Amino acid sequence: MTRSVFRFLSRQPETPDLNSASHRLRLPRYDDFEQWHALRRDSRAFLQPWEPTWRSDELTERAFRARVVRNGQEFQSGLAVPFLLFSQTDQVLLGGLTIGLIRRGASQSCMIGYWMGERHAGKGHMFAALQLAIPYIFRVLELHRIEAACIPDNEKSIRLLEKAGFQREGLLREYLKIDGKWRDHAMLSRLSDRAAGNGNKENS
Repeated sequence: MTRSVFRFLSRQPETPDLNSASHRLRLPRYDDFEQWHALRRDSRAFLQPWEPTWRSDELTERAFRARVVRNGQEFQSGLAVPFLLFSQTDQVLLGGLTIGLIRRGASQSCMIGYWMGERHAGKGHMFAALQLAIPYIFRVLELHRIEAACIPDNEKSIRLLEKAGFQREGLLREYLKIDGKWRDHAMLSRLSDRAAGNGNKENS
């Protein structure tokens, strides 16, 4: 284990749990399966155009339990923080947000990705989740740069990121295989307000 991972672990709670008056981000647990399964199943046609092709066992309980184990390992190793997003009032699952590809050393950066259940889309939930995640990334993880990649056709996602303070940087050609096809992605980023003259300000 490298020094950077020790440094990561030394400042992390055992189970990160981010809360506002209306939303909660926490790591997935085995008992989330029923909600996760129902939401992903009902949202399949809505989500598939923006995600890698689903495996034949994608929605099985066995695959979900393996995902939970893998998510815990990724967090403990300092590689990712995979959150599920819940409504605070009734703990209904809304979607997910992952802080992934965490790089230390000279980079001090990460990549975020997210998904929202179809019936919860367009209601401001993911913007609220970003308001929880961004301060956590900069203040707790102490990273310098957050990256996000979006298919250019996904205008709603790009507008969401720009509203949250991200700026477009360029185009990544055939960056990810999405829904069975290699797709170009727009790269957006947000920098910590510790970066001199970057113009980004963290939300309080």
